[in-house]
Amino acid sequence: MTDQDTYPNDDLCGVFSIHKSMKIGTGSTQKRVQQRFNYLVRELDEENVEIQPLGEEYSPVGNTETITREDLLRDYMPEPGIWHEHVMPRIRAVQKHVARGDKFRKRGETFTAEYEYNKALGLDERNVRANFGIGLVYLQRGDEEKAHEVFQRVVDIDAAFEDEHKHLFNEFGINLRKGGLFDDAVHYYKRALEMAADDENLHYNLARAYYEKGDHPHAVRHLNAALAMNEQHAEALAFLRSLEKRGLV
Repeated sequence: MTDQDTYPNDDLCGVFSIHKSMKIGTGSTQKRVQQRFNYLVRELDEENVEIQPLGEEYSPVGNTETITREDLLRDYMPEPGIWHEHVMPRIRAVQKHVARGDKFRKRGETFTAEYEYNKALGLDERNVRANFGIGLVYLQRGDEEKAHEVFQRVVDIDAAFEDEHKHLFNEFGINLRKGGLFDDAVHYYKRALEMAADDENLHYNLARAYYEKGDHPHAVRHLNAALAMNEQHAEALAFLRSLEKRGLV
């Protein structure tokens, strides 16, 4: 479950179900039954949708999968009742807790913010904004152990590296580095590069993380990668010149 603006006003965004034949029992008592599985569906583009299984409490569980719109309409049935009665209320509740968490975090009320983010994560453990928010809270408080736990969750969520979360993504990465979690920061930016290999700013940020870690050769390598993509990248140029002056290149 993600932010409401992630779900365009389209009849393909909601809950769909599919019936699958499964065997239960063993030996002579074995029989085949039909089971219904519910999926949260998000439209990606005109041809593809993203589906994610819904658990017993109608919370998203497990990984997402991309299928075509044609496959969805052929194999799955819309479940508007589940969407309106169960899933939408949870989405609104998550949004409410995340918004409150953001407000308290910006005020510096980190413990109240942590409470609100945890309420959101209790409803949707993979919510991007809630994970980033509580991670920033822990970094703000200097709680490296908990911040590392959040980092491990975030790097497994593909949606965390999408453009719609760019601001929080950047803030979290910078704070990982400033908080001294250099290995996490390196892993974080390398994971982001898997999603956007042609982003010169990711190479620059990765160079900063390597430099803070004391790995100058890798820092130089990623500064050069950033400049290969944009030779006028002012920060990368200045950083590289600084390293050259100190004999670190």
